Amino acid sequence: MPHNFLADDDLTPQEQAEVLDLAAELKRAPFSKRPLEGPKSVAVLFDKSSTRTRFSFDAGIAQLGGHAIVTETGNSQMGKGETYQDTGAVLSRFVEMIVWRTYAHSNLTDMAETATVPIINSLSDDLHPCQILADLQTVIENLCPEEGPAGLKGKRAVYLGDGDNNMANSYMIGFATAGMDISIVGPEGFLPKQEFIDRARIRGDETGATVTVTSDTAEVEGADVVITDTWVSMGMENDGKDRRTPFLPYQVNGELMGKAKDDAIFLHCLPAYRGNEVAAEVIDGPQSRVFDEAENRMHAQKALMVWLLEHQ
Repeated sequence: MPHNFLADDDLTPQEQAEVLDLAAELKRAPFSKRPLEGPKSVAVLFDKSSTRTRFSFDAGIAQLGGHAIVTETGNSQMGKGETYQDTGAVLSRFVEMIVWRTYAHSNLTDMAETATVPIINSLSDDLHPCQILADLQTVIENLCPEEGPAGLKGKRAVYLGDGDNNMANSYMIGFATAGMDISIVGPEGFLPKQEFIDRARIRGDETGATVTVTSDTAEVEGADVVITDTWVSMGMENDGKDRRTPFLPYQVNGELMGKAKDDAIFLHCLPAYRGNEVAAEVIDGPQSRVFDEAENRMHAQKALMVWLLEHQ
């Protein structure tokens, strides 16, 4: 069976470090790896709208010598009676890899039952593991460029806002895999499900990382990395919950950012909504690395694709 990347813990700590080292190499020399020369094709499937995911994968596949077959799944037979297992079996006859941005995480695992090529989760309701690779690359560049992935161990990141979404889940698991201490800070009723906390702590036991879940913004004191995300994730727009008032104390503004280390960086996976989860003074300020982070989606994903193709 191929090596898939459906969740952050599909890579061991050592494998994650290998991908991050390769991402740095490909950022320095974008055309140094051409495993899709031919061009060979990659299926890039979208159930949800996208900007960064679409452009970063399309451009990255081209730089690897390949051809991206980008499809909005509503224009295909997917979800119209044909099973995801059948789709995975068929697409495997045409492409070298499948990249899918979907809703239920079970869609990916269903397709993986029959696909004979690697599958990459480019976002599901549960997890967003490609974003975490890009974020870790950005942290390395800013906080430990000489040490590389090994320098992440012991660094401390704090995520504020909606803790019950795919980004919080992936930050816990992916950062713990890297050996980073990670805190998820949000209001009661919007904290991670125990399933994902447990998975992150299993990784933390391997790497020495701590995983903290709390409603106390004092966690920001002395942080190396401060992170937030939109308060209304895709698919949650009409869930009936007040997605503004409970989060207001968790807005990343200048006062809150000032509690972190002087050289701390701010990350946001974008799109961002200034005046909600983050103040303009932070996202547009000197500690913000959000556009480097967005660019690194392409480099990290290229590295992931190369690594998966080499480890089938």
